[in-house]
Amino acid sequence: MSENIKSRYQTIIKRINIACKKAGRNSSEITLVAVSKTKPDADVRELMDAGHLHYGENRAKALEDRMESIKNENVQWHFIGVLQTNKIKYMAHRVNWIQSVHKMKALEEIEKRASAENREISVLIQVNISEEDQKSGCEPEELEPLLKYAQNLKYAKVKGLMGMATLTDDPELVRPEFRKLRVLRNEHRHLESGSVSLQELSMGMTNDLEVAIDEGATMVRVGTAIFGERNY
Repeated sequence: MSENIKSRYQTIIKRINIACKKAGRNSSEITLVAVSKTKPDADVRELMDAGHLHYGENRAKALEDRMESIKNENVQWHFIGVLQTNKIKYMAHRVNWIQSVHKMKALEEIEKRASAENREISVLIQVNISEEDQKSGCEPEELEPLLKYAQNLKYAKVKGLMGMATLTDDPELVRPEFRKLRVLRNEHRHLESGSVSLQELSMGMTNDLEVAIDEGATMVRVGTAIFGERNY
């Protein structure tokens, strides 16, 4: 494992541990999703050799290629980008998590494709917590009908919510956005039934993971801070 990736990874793990201790939480509650977009397979394999098993991609084709070239049945693959319904068929055979579902149509397609593969896919419902037009996600009032629909699915398993906060240099400015997602999750826990369970909160990235953990995140998504600057 290269010293750069190793040291950066260890730095993120240390930050997560410190944040959990400060928040009175156990670091085992947090899943770190290493976002490997644009990085070569060799970099991902280095991190896998160190025991890390959760990886995210934000483009369907990149995820498809990554899953095909890296054969490791222990790895959990996460799709975290803007979800186009017509791309689901390319990932349904292997993806473990689709974190960016915000429409009924996408849930229908995941159920259809996962059924054809006879495998379950974990889903997070993305909520637009930043209220920015360019950010994907359903509106808070759209969450309940999505969850009610998902209760009766068999292969698409809704495990929680995902949110992308406003980009800012001051993490405290986005604390209300993370809190909003946690409150929304708590307000909808009465809908946990069938294929809906809301234990997961995917929120927080490199700049704001400490605040996200303090507000209840169970998944944080970190890319550049582990793999280095992207190759555009």
